[in-house]
Amino acid sequence: MIAMATWAQALPAIAALALAAWIVATWRGNAGLVDIFWSLFFLAAAITYAALAQSTPRGMLVAALVAIWAVRLAGYLAWRNWNAPEDHRYRAIRARNEPGFAWKSLYLVFGLQGVLAWLIAAPLSVAIGSTEGPGVLDAVGAALVIFGIGFETVADAQLATFKAEPTNRQKVLDTGLWSYTRHPNYFGEFCVWWGFFAIAASVGGGWTVFSPLLMSLLLLKVSGVALLERDIGERRPGYREYVARTNAFFPGPRRSA
Repeated sequence: MIAMATWAQALPAIAALALAAWIVATWRGNAGLVDIFWSLFFLAAAITYAALAQSTPRGMLVAALVAIWAVRLAGYLAWRNWNAPEDHRYRAIRARNEPGFAWKSLYLVFGLQGVLAWLIAAPLSVAIGSTEGPGVLDAVGAALVIFGIGFETVADAQLATFKAEPTNRQKVLDTGLWSYTRHPNYFGEFCVWWGFFAIAASVGGGWTVFSPLLMSLLLLKVSGVALLERDIGERRPGYREYVARTNAFFPGPRRSA
C-alpha cells in the first residue's frame, strides 16, 4: 500500500511536464515533439520517488539508470526532431481531429502519454522506495537495463550515421544491429523496462508486472512496430525484402530472402 501511495505522487510532476511539453509543441506547431519529453516523464517520476524515499544503494542505482536512459533518449530525439517536420504519425492524428487539434492534443497526445508514462513508472516507485538489501534479481535487472540502454544507443548511432549519408536516402539500413532485428531501438526499450521490473520484483513489486507488459504491448502492437510498419513498405523501396530476411523484434540470424 505504501508503494502504491508513493507511485501516485509522481502524477503532479508528470502532469506539469506534460503541460510544459504541450505549450512548447503548440508554439512550434509540431505535436511530434512529445517524443522528446516521453523519457523525461519517467525522470520526473524517478526524481519524485527519490525525494520521498530514504536514500539506499538500490534507489540511487535505479534513479541513476533512469536518468542515463532518459537524458540520452531525450537528447537524441531533440537533436533529430527539433527542427524536423511533424512526424507522419502525428500528422495523421492532427488530420483526424481538426478543427481545434491544438487544444485537443493536450489530452489526446500529451495527457495520454503522461498517464501511460505514470502507469509504466510503477516499478520505479517500488525499487527506489524499498529499504531492503540487494539480491540476485537486482543484479539481473540492472544488467538488463544497462544492456537495453547500450543496445538502443548503438542502434540509434548506426541509424544516424546511415541517414547522414545522402546516397542512402530511401534506402533501408540492414547492417549492424539492424541486420538482426528491424527494430533494435524498440528491443532495447523492451529490455530496459523488463529490467526495472526485475529490480522491483526483488523487493515485492511483482504486482507492477503490468508495467513491462504495457510497454511491450505499446512497442509491438500500438505505437511501435505495428504502427511504423503499416505503410513503410510503400515509402521505402526494398523494405519488403528486408522484412523477409530480418526478424521484426527479437534479434536473430538473418534468413534467406
